[in-house]
Amino acid sequence: MNQPKPTPISARDLHRWLTDSTSLPICVDVREDKELELAPFPAPVLHLPLSRSSSWIDTLPNNLPSDCPVVVICHAGIRSWDFGSWLLQQNLGHQVFNLEGGIEAWSCNVDPSVPRY
Repeated sequence: MNQPKPTPISARDLHRWLTDSTSLPICVDVREDKELELAPFPAPVLHLPLSRSSSWIDTLPNNLPSDCPVVVICHAGIRSWDFGSWLLQQNLGHQVFNLEGGIEAWSCNVDPSVPRY
C-alpha cells in the first residue's frame, strides 16, 4: 500500500499563495529555535521543532484545524517532507504541502533578505 506523500510546492508558488489568496494555509516550521532565529520565515508560522515533538504531539490535532491546508517548512525540505508524510499518515484530514528546498529555496528564489545558512 502506498503511503501518502505531501504535495511539493515551490517557494515562488507559496509566495503567490501567501500574497494573492484569501484562503491562507497554516505554515508549520519544524526547524529548531536557533534556525528560526537565524532565518525566520517572513509569514506567521506554527513552530513545531522536531527535537521537541514530545512537548507538542498530543496537542497537535487541536493546533491544526483539518479544514485548513498545511505547508511544512524546514531548512532544505527534508525534515519537512518527513513530518508532512507522518502528518498525512495520522489521517487527521489535512491537505499537506512541503516547501521544496525549504527556507534555503525561499531565500534564493523569493526573498534574498532571509539569511542563508
